[in-house]
Amino acid sequence: MSDVIPGAAPAPAAPAGPGPTPPGAAGRPRRGRVRHALWAAAGLVLLALPFYLDRFWLQAGLFAIAAGIGAIGLNLLTGATGQLSMGHAFFLAVGAYGYCALAGDGGRAGGHELVGLGLPSWLAALLAVALAGAAGGLFSPIAGRLRGAYLGIATLALIFIGQHVLFNATSLTGGFNGRAVEPLSLLGITFDDTETVIAAVPFQSAEKLWYVGLAALLACALFARGILHGRPGRALNAIRDHNIAAGVMGVPVARYRAAVFVLSSMYAGLAGVLLALVFQRTVPDYFGMVLSLEYLAMIVIGGLGTVAGAVIGAAFVSLLPQLLTRYSDALPLVSAPGTGGIAPGEASRYLYGAAVVAVVLFLPGGLARIAAATTSARSARPPKEPA
Repeated sequence: MSDVIPGAAPAPAAPAGPGPTPPGAAGRPRRGRVRHALWAAAGLVLLALPFYLDRFWLQAGLFAIAAGIGAIGLNLLTGATGQLSMGHAFFLAVGAYGYCALAGDGGRAGGHELVGLGLPSWLAALLAVALAGAAGGLFSPIAGRLRGAYLGIATLALIFIGQHVLFNATSLTGGFNGRAVEPLSLLGITFDDTETVIAAVPFQSAEKLWYVGLAALLACALFARGILHGRPGRALNAIRDHNIAAGVMGVPVARYRAAVFVLSSMYAGLAGVLLALVFQRTVPDYFGMVLSLEYLAMIVIGGLGTVAGAVIGAAFVSLLPQLLTRYSDALPLVSAPGTGGIAPGEASRYLYGAAVVAVVLFLPGGLARIAAATTSARSARPPKEPA
């Protein structure tokens, strides 16, 4: 006979064990701790650099930081949304010259009567970023309705308009010779060449601006990362992959395109303000077509659609001319500017042009994906059998 009594409740099952561990799961916490430790170490190194590097390297690093901020904004527009923009240099010029006009006191310089409102420099910097966003907002109805090469051609007009204004609006820009930049003053600290001795190290404008640039880059990177990893980022990626399908799913395509164009313009404006503070003088020739192409090269080399890719590509493109200029005597086929042969600026364009071709052909994800691909390959390996 069976021992089971009809109608009785079944006996409780024995508690199940923890089950097998998925491959690679045991190493994930350790990899996370190692990654956080590396980020902390890199942060400490960056904070300590002004105590050990000379002015040349600090200025080169500040150029890379400013380029990183602008490249993050362009990557939000082009990499995440698929909107090609050739007018990024225009919004950098709006931020740079907007800061000069808002913070400067005016007066006569270089044969021109300059306009200046004399606002506090920290307020002028914020208003210059807002002014760049407003310029992007004026163009946003066009950006919301165009895509791809059509938007690229439309934004190309901004470069020609901007160059005409920069060279001819002499009361605002100073003409061909540009205009001087008012140093930043924040929390009672003036970020000029007045020496401030800290730990027996004289701090001048480059050393002081280093920490301002790092704080701005960190804030911009975290904000962009939050956008890309949240609901707006998924909507932007849907617009990039298939805008008709995104509209069917309820994504307001035109509104998102216009909003990300304004945000990208504000990033460019902040980069322009930082560049003006580092250069200490703005000249119209700098904000031309070549600068827009360099920003496109940054995001392609670093990796489209990622914050880390924008920063890596910006460091590569902006530091390469500086390194070639510094070591032109020791490098073959590269000569000092004005001495004949290939100048460092020309050689750098050849090199990162070749880098763009190599990335497109052999590494579509950019330099930022190399470490990610290595980590994925390691985690995909099957676990070793126990002895």
